[in-house]
Amino acid sequence: MSPREYVIALDVGGTGMKAALIGPDNQPLHETRRATDRDRGPEAVVEGILGFAAELRAYGVERFGNEPSAAGVAVPGIIDEANGIAVYAANLGWRDVPLRALLSARLGGALPVALGHDVRTGGLAEGRIGAGEGVDRFLFVPLGTGIAGAIGIDGRVEPGAHGSAGEIGHISVRPEGPRCRCGQRGCLEMLASAAAVGHAWAKACGDPQATAADAAKAVESGDPRALAVWRDALDALAAGLVTALTLLDPRTLIIGGGLAEAGDTLFVPLRDAVRERVTFQHIPTIVPAALGDAAGCLGAGLLAWDLLSAEVASR
Repeated sequence: MSPREYVIALDVGGTGMKAALIGPDNQPLHETRRATDRDRGPEAVVEGILGFAAELRAYGVERFGNEPSAAGVAVPGIIDEANGIAVYAANLGWRDVPLRALLSARLGGALPVALGHDVRTGGLAEGRIGAGEGVDRFLFVPLGTGIAGAIGIDGRVEPGAHGSAGEIGHISVRPEGPRCRCGQRGCLEMLASAAAVGHAWAKACGDPQATAADAAKAVESGDPRALAVWRDALDALAAGLVTALTLLDPRTLIIGGGLAEAGDTLFVPLRDAVRERVTFQHIPTIVPAALGDAAGCLGAGLLAWDLLSAEVASR
């Protein structure tokens, strides 16, 4: 068996972790998933991440005959990428976790490890090898449990001065709206995320188990209640997106996450709603994400390869 160069890639979510061993051509050589088990507490989540990474390393050594070259991990919340610290994540319950150092130690102590924000990492992948490939300026917005954005500029994603660039989910688009966890009222993610649409549709149809996907199906069937829920969410989403494109002037707007799976049921009225709101602004091309839920894991692999390239360049 001849050795093969590869990196470990981990995408940590609130409910599940996606992982892969990825070659230099950005193709997964091995893929696997497991539960995050956040109900067991933040310490158990961290241990689960470390154990998962160690299992991936062992698999790679057995299959390819050599150690991984680096590791990349994407996590939610506030990230200090420079120091490798997971500062805070409400849905995982942790604070100030030195995740990069812990991973490096668990993987042998010498392996380079890159830590990134989940949405920015997914945006990196969409920008380089997905829907934004070849685009000099893009904005990636996944509509999932929450809403955030990744600002892509010339093949990289802007983290901001304090690691929180792109948090458009906390633009207040309805000042009189529901209270958000951040303390404001009417934040975009409280009105237009997949979770928000699912909640609104569950209330409208009387089924507490209803989801955003169910709402989209009801819209397609012409249900007037669903149409009202969908219209309200798209109006809020368009307001937030127009604010973002006014500030950032992206050439392409990439929409991902669970809500984007509605296809034309989302994109046709969304493009119209954005067009109706703009005045002087240039309207970007609005496209669905190309990589689906693999974006975060592929992006984590890119972080690892970028880290290796930077180390070689600094020698």
